[in-house]
Amino acid sequence: MADLIVTAPTGGESALDGTGTETVMERVRQAGLPVRGECGGSMYCGTCHVIVDPAWAGRLKPPGEEETDLLDTLHDRQQTSRLGCQITMTDELHGLRVRLPGTLARPPRQRTSGNPGTISPLSARG
Repeated sequence: MADLIVTAPTGGESALDGTGTETVMERVRQAGLPVRGECGGSMYCGTCHVIVDPAWAGRLKPPGEEETDLLDTLHDRQQTSRLGCQITMTDELHGLRVRLPGTLARPPRQRTSGNPGTISPLSARG
């Protein structure tokens, strides 16, 4: 079984293997899937948003306040939404299943608190 199973917005699945303790964001980006991760994992942009399979959601440590605040700005937040940069792959997560949201090309809504700055959309990868 692959370390990470990713379902694309169109429904196709990718089975990703990795070594070490990369984050979900890193593995998905390395595979060329449409997760931008514009802030490089510093938990500011929300462009590494993934939706964790409900069967796996309880196995992850809960999101912290900063992650929750950023998730609240996303257009398509789901009950099991997480930032891929905050999920580190470990042996316990072997076989983790996540889905990429259909709105990855849209920028998140502007944050009302936290770090100052602007979020500028980049064109989606093709």
